[in-house]
Amino acid sequence: MHEPDFGVAGKTAIVTGASRGIGRSIAGTLAAGGANVTICSRSMDRIGPVAEAIDTETGAGSALAVECDVRDREAVEALVDETVDAFGDVDILVNNAGGEFVAPFEDISQNGWETILDLNLTSVVHCSQLAGAVMRESDGGVIVNLSSVNGQHAAPGESHYGAAKAAIIRLTETLAAEWAGDGVRVNCVAPGLVQTPGVAETLGVQSDDMPAREETDRRIGHAEEIADIVQFLVSPAASFVTGETITAKGVPPVGNVMSPEELGLDS
Repeated sequence: MHEPDFGVAGKTAIVTGASRGIGRSIAGTLAAGGANVTICSRSMDRIGPVAEAIDTETGAGSALAVECDVRDREAVEALVDETVDAFGDVDILVNNAGGEFVAPFEDISQNGWETILDLNLTSVVHCSQLAGAVMRESDGGVIVNLSSVNGQHAAPGESHYGAAKAAIIRLTETLAAEWAGDGVRVNCVAPGLVQTPGVAETLGVQSDDMPAREETDRRIGHAEEIADIVQFLVSPAASFVTGETITAKGVPPVGNVMSPEELGLDS
């Protein structure tokens, strides 16, 4: 009888923006499954302790911390080189790094627009081209890009962020078609509202207040739920999945204002 293979043991993964939140959860999940992970952030003070924690807690794959600004192509090239030097190859790339600020379209400066596109979109281009070159020259690999539901529908105040995240979805589809012959699968995950440090700071949603994963009547997710989707997409179980965007947003919202009850929290 067939048994699905969700394994990543022995694989080498790069996870960008892994100092906290979804990226950290993805890196920890892959390492727990036996993958060696290179994790990066713009600050070694932030990413170094994460690598140490992964090594201590997982007891499976190893973690390598690299200081890297993914907007800087030369820094990304060094990130990929360090990964190959340490682990011998790149099998998995998770483009998670990103960020945003909220502002009306007419108030966004040229610098503000370019900063958000560089962080969310151009970084994906740099990492995919450079890590993808290693994959295409060897036995192929898997790329997972993190988009957002704000790249799928209107999000007032986030025109720059939404444009970048929408472009990631189309880039995913195009790369999947172009690189299929090289053995590279490319997919995308579009999370809705997920409990991360950033969400906690903005909405006051703390981990202790989170509804359990088993509760389906909620509109806020756990970072681990996104990590589980990524684990599936990079595993052999998803061998027939490429060019797709998986949306994970819980219960569809009604209206634009989300009360504590709508978030699945107590009032």
